[in-house]
Parts: sequence; C-alpha cells; structure tokens
Amino acid sequence: MPPEIFYQLLQQSGIVLSDHQKNQFQTYFSLLVEWNEKMNLTAITELNEVYLKHFYDSLAPILQGHITNRPLKLLDIGAGAGFPSLPMKIVYPELEITIIDSLNKRITFLHHLAQTLELEGVHFYHGRAEDFGQDRSFRGQFDLVTARAVARMPVLAELTIPFLRIKGQLIALKSQAVDQELTDAKTALTTLFAQVVKNHAYQLPNGDARFITVVEKKKETPKQYPRKAGLPNKKPL
Repeated sequence: MPPEIFYQLLQQSGIVLSDHQKNQFQTYFSLLVEWNEKMNLTAITELNEVYLKHFYDSLAPILQGHITNRPLKLLDIGAGAGFPSLPMKIVYPELEITIIDSLNKRITFLHHLAQTLELEGVHFYHGRAEDFGQDRSFRGQFDLVTARAVARMPVLAELTIPFLRIKGQLIALKSQAVDQELTDAKTALTTLFAQVVKNHAYQLPNGDARFITVVEKKKETPKQYPRKAGLPNKKPL
C-alpha cells in the first residue's frame, strides 16, 4: 500500500490527515527501518508493506469504530515498535498512550521515536505486565488496553484486565480466528470478572483476514491477579 493510497483510504473513512500527520508517518517509517538495522524491531521493512501491515492495520480499532476521537487513557501491552498505539496516537492526538514492554532496547527506540515525532501524552515503561499489573499507579487506571498478536486469550486476559477501570475494554487484534481461544478463556474471563462484548472479522485492503475481540471489565479484578511474572503463560487460568 503506497502512502498515497493509505491517505486516500483513511479519507474515505472520514479521517483527513494534515501535512504534519503525513510527515509523522513518513518519519516513523524512516526511523523504523534505520533502527531495525541495529535491533530486531520488525521483519516488515518494505515501504508499502509497512504502511499496510503496520500503519493501516494498527488503525483497525479506529476504523472499526471501537475508539473515537476523545481523551482516553490507553495502555498498549507488548507494543514492540509501537503498534498499534502510536499510529492511533498520530491520527487521534488526544489519546494518552502508555506502553509497557519487557525489552529495554525497544523502550529506547520508542522514546527516540516519540521525541522525533513531537508526540505529547505518551509514556514508556520497561518491565513485565504482571509486575505493573500489581502496581497501584497502573492497576485499574486505563479506559482501554490494546494488544496486537501478544498471547492467546486465556493468558492475555490475565495480563491486561487488571489494568482496566470498571467498564474499560481490552481490544485484542489477531490475525487468526479466536473462537477456540475464547472457549479456552471462559474460566479466565469468569475469574477476572470480564466479558466478551464484540468479536468480529474484517479484511485489510489486500484481502488478508483480521479479527478484533473486545472484552469489557465488569467488576474489580481479584487482588491475586495478575500472578507473578511467567505464571500466566505457564499455567493459564
């Protein structure tokens, strides 16, 4: 997807980017490729592929109507090179973005990226989601949590739900259908007082299938969750 097609498709969805926003995406691409030579940020580095499979794909929560342009506190777990939250931040500057990532090199890249793009209201933290999920300054503080191809739903629920306010939502982006994952996650969702409110498929402009699952927090998360780092993966609820 060439950048001009990217802009046109967004315009068809009612999103008209300013020259500044277009320059932000162009600079994002340049820095991604430059830093990818020093560290493993992504296997996708070709211009058209980055605009389709990283930038456009990251905007799915907006394009599919799950996020509107208003001040919201959004946490992105395991964002890697900033996907999906930072492309959404460029399009909707009012979003307040927090990213937690377990690899400090990626956090260094994100700090540099945000400074270069002149992004305000972005916060980056190095560490494990399990640890931050027990921190009072993070726990129960967010309107939204996003996760793009991070973990299967039984694990992902425990890593994300504790961060949400009551009625806050997890938006999980997947490249494969999650029906079996949701069946396997029933115990986890019940234990964490969370419920699937939307689960649907859509397509990228090239025809690739994508899936979004929205999970809403109904009550306060029991204090013992998330468990210690590594346990959610080793022994899913």
